[in-house]
Amino acid sequence: MYAKIGASVSLEEGTGGAKITDQGAGGSKSVDPGGPADQAGLRPGDVITKLDDRVIDSGPTLIGEIWTHKPGDEVTLTYERGGKEETTKLTLGSRVGDS
Repeated sequence: MYAKIGASVSLEEGTGGAKITDQGAGGSKSVDPGGPADQAGLRPGDVITKLDDRVIDSGPTLIGEIWTHKPGDEVTLTYERGGKEETTKLTLGSRVGDS
């Protein structure tokens, strides 16, 4: 069982954070409806720059940090939207397998 935020992030380097993509794999929504990121108010285009006090410089960094937590953990995400920095609390969801 793995922790997840319920959003697809760009795996590109150099985005200055973990950017929530406009679309998930296979054309699915990039933010799972009703999932942790959706409940926390995150939207496609938001760039996550911190998870708690850890600086997030890319999607893979965010994924690695999420995996150090357990489902149900509450984390504080700092993100940028429209040039403004905002924070939100998010309770990590869970997923099974390694998809």
